[in-house]
Amino acid sequence: MPATASITTPIYYVNDRPHIGHVYTTTLCDAWARAMRLRGRDTFFLTGTDEHGVKVEKSAAANGVSPQAWADRNAAEFEAVLRLFQQTNDDFIRTTQPRHERQVQLLVERLRAAGALTKGSFEGWYDEGEETYLTETKAKESDYRSPVSGRPLVRAKEENWYFRLSAFAPRLERLFAENPDFVRPAARRNEVLGRLREGLQDVPITRTNFSWGIPMPGDPGHVIYVWIDALLNYVTALGLGDGSAPDRTRYWPADYHVVGKEILWFHAVIWPAMLMALELPLPKCVYAHSFWISEGQKMSKSLGNFIDLPALQGHVDRYGLDALRWFLVTRGPLDATDTDFRVAAFHDAYMAELVNTVGNCSSRVSAMIAKTFEGRMPEDPQAGGEWPARCAAAVQAWESHIDRFELGQATSVAMGLLREVDGFINRTEPFKLAKDPSRRAEVGAILAQCAETVRIAGVLLEPFLPVKTPELAAAFGGVRGSWAERTRWGALKPGSGLVKVALYPRVETAPAA
Repeated sequence: MPATASITTPIYYVNDRPHIGHVYTTTLCDAWARAMRLRGRDTFFLTGTDEHGVKVEKSAAANGVSPQAWADRNAAEFEAVLRLFQQTNDDFIRTTQPRHERQVQLLVERLRAAGALTKGSFEGWYDEGEETYLTETKAKESDYRSPVSGRPLVRAKEENWYFRLSAFAPRLERLFAENPDFVRPAARRNEVLGRLREGLQDVPITRTNFSWGIPMPGDPGHVIYVWIDALLNYVTALGLGDGSAPDRTRYWPADYHVVGKEILWFHAVIWPAMLMALELPLPKCVYAHSFWISEGQKMSKSLGNFIDLPALQGHVDRYGLDALRWFLVTRGPLDATDTDFRVAAFHDAYMAELVNTVGNCSSRVSAMIAKTFEGRMPEDPQAGGEWPARCAAAVQAWESHIDRFELGQATSVAMGLLREVDGFINRTEPFKLAKDPSRRAEVGAILAQCAETVRIAGVLLEPFLPVKTPELAAAFGGVRGSWAERTRWGALKPGSGLVKVALYPRVETAPAA
């Protein structure tokens, strides 16, 4: 197993207000980073904000403040969200920070020295909202409107510095042929391959129609395009542009860039080509998830179904932070299809899985031990029976799913153990056997096996349910140590103290949507 682990969110544009999309992506990365740390991996989790570009410049002017003041205010809001949702990012990079701006200029200079840049002019259709040019073919396909916002495209002519993306076509084709998991899920990879077959256009990396950005080295009339500036954050945070953070270089390449599907092309094609030109290693995987919709409809502020921070906070206030994390990870659009955020489904997931499975299973086992064995782990002359092998297989499967960024499957492994314990209790009925003093040893064996399995399942749930699983661990013996020690059968010794635990309260009815 590699010694380090590294994961990134995209850096979030400060002209947007934080919403479910930002919280979702960050929560996925947080759960993975927590899982890696739990296993003893030296882990780096990066997020941050993208703060340059014409939209920030215009919004600042409309609000009567400088672009920097506007960026400062909105970046602070994103940082507050991270604290609110207890994200464990190791760094928060801002593209207006001197450490980033300095390295971007150095890296762009390296691109020019490598012959990857050329200067030219472009006349064509420009999407002002997305700050990007479209080819005549793409503009026509979208009826000369933005494919994202639907607003009319404008005709523009501009002198730019270009990144010679077309020169990297053979290497990119080889990358995808030799690394089928470079882009996941598979449907997203197929989309990228389809666009690659259409041919590659060189990419403008500077603009002259605004000033809020990093100046092009040696050509100050040009500002580095916000997307090029933003992509470089993944290496500037590690000091790879100027060697300013030697203790962080071990975290590159990233194991996962986790992004929304709308920005896949930049990450799956332009970014690896830039890294090739810079002679830097490529990330191991770009994982592009799908979108959330709300109550069966695309989210829209005009429809009143937009899931913003107040809406998310309302769910946390009612059900707890674990419930929100659980729903996002287990029901979210991690695969190729969009997912509906329904209040009723949120409620049902909380009740069925956190209350009736995690909560009820841990409560009934700890309560029976408290009642029958005075809160002490009983002896198990059967040495666990079949349970040690089941738990070992579950731990191994969980590790495999985490390595593959299959977070929902990893949660299912842990929940499967708890459901097996519930079924075992229902079959063996230790609560009935305990009425017969002559069967005390048999009851002890049953409950010991259940307790140790619940304890191990609780460890597997920790990255996803970080608020309440420490209570579960403390109630079931407070076992400490390494990943191997905590997931090994028999760590909960006979005679260890167990405490009756109640983790998740019932919430009887779902609120109206």
